[in-house]
Amino acid sequence: MKVTEYFDKANGRTLISFEVLPPLKGGGMQAIFETLDPLMEFKPPFIDVTYHREEFDYKRRESGYYEKTAIRKRPGTVGICAAIMHRYGVDAVPHLICGGFTKEDTENALIDLNFLNINNVLAIRGDARKFDGKFIPEEGGHEFALDLVRQITDMNQGKYLDPDIKDAVKTDFCIGVAGYPEKHFESPNLNIDLQFVKEKVDAGADYIVTQMFFDNAKYFDFVDRCREAGITVPIVPGLKPITKKYQLNAIPRHFHVNLPDALATELLNAKDAEAYREVGIEWCIAQSKELKARGVPCLHYYTMGDSATIRRIAESVY
Repeated sequence: MKVTEYFDKANGRTLISFEVLPPLKGGGMQAIFETLDPLMEFKPPFIDVTYHREEFDYKRRESGYYEKTAIRKRPGTVGICAAIMHRYGVDAVPHLICGGFTKEDTENALIDLNFLNINNVLAIRGDARKFDGKFIPEEGGHEFALDLVRQITDMNQGKYLDPDIKDAVKTDFCIGVAGYPEKHFESPNLNIDLQFVKEKVDAGADYIVTQMFFDNAKYFDFVDRCREAGITVPIVPGLKPITKKYQLNAIPRHFHVNLPDALATELLNAKDAEAYREVGIEWCIAQSKELKARGVPCLHYYTMGDSATIRRIAESVY
């Protein structure tokens, strides 16, 4: 079933969903199951699985020179989605990214997903590689998520890359895209960033999932701005609790979000690691309860492999 169909069937009830990372190369499905098993009692209708583009490592050889090697550290998104659907009987939402994919690669991935009866995808550009100063698309690939959305929409209409293909099977993907309540860090301002979001929706996106945020006012303002701009699709808030001290600086640096003064002050005043974790959990619980009370379509939790923390939050909210 499509993600948007779940929202429609909920009749205003706030659903819950989770996002998981593929294990590092060499790992197995057990890590995914250990994350999700404790969370399935909350009956998520769908689970997101992220995708990570290749990265560059520099490995020193016997000659003393360093060799630049491209590796994909977290492969397996499509297979993990199939395993999740088989084990839990819930829909999986694979992330599709621009980075590392040609248009042909993207088309083939979508064909595989269609064969597996996976009819939900989240279309995002993806991050720049660690050693690149900016996002560099694959040669023959997409530079922006908008272009990726357009390709998926074309396949939903039976249009494939090869114009000689006639009477092609039409796919039926429900397309999610990312939204940024505090704007994407590369956008010059919120208004222009919102234009980019609207372009993705106009191109065929069916719903929006937001970047994590810690101030609900930012989310509510983002939704209001979207509605004023004519964006009517569901907007799902993405949430992640801060549970470790290093995250006080790491999360704003990596995800380009601000922490409210009250949260930052509480974290700075925490006396030990456990107190720090409690502050982050309680803040996320309060966020979740307010969002649920306001009738958001779904609370989407970035698990990062920490099912115990997410489970405690979900128990307090649902």
